Amino acid sequence: MGVAEDITRILKESLTPEHLEVINESHLHAGHAGDDGSGESHFKVIITSEAFENFSRIECHRVIYSLLDSHLENMPHALSIKANG
Repeated sequence: MGVAEDITRILKESLTPEHLEVINESHLHAGHAGDDGSGESHFKVIITSEAFENFSRIECHRVIYSLLDSHLENMPHALSIKANG
């Protein structure tokens, strides 16, 4: 299973989002810092979940990073997040 699939699974199981997109943007960063050649180094997450209701943008990001950090073997180099409740 790839990183995008792992991120999707973790966020779906933990946050029950109404909307979730996990987009691999690694190809846009080929040859740049953080590109490890795996093709799985840079991701964008777009998520809407009731779990984020009344959370600030920073709080949403902290929740997502915490979930992924505790469940992924290796975090991607870069993760862009757009989250709302």
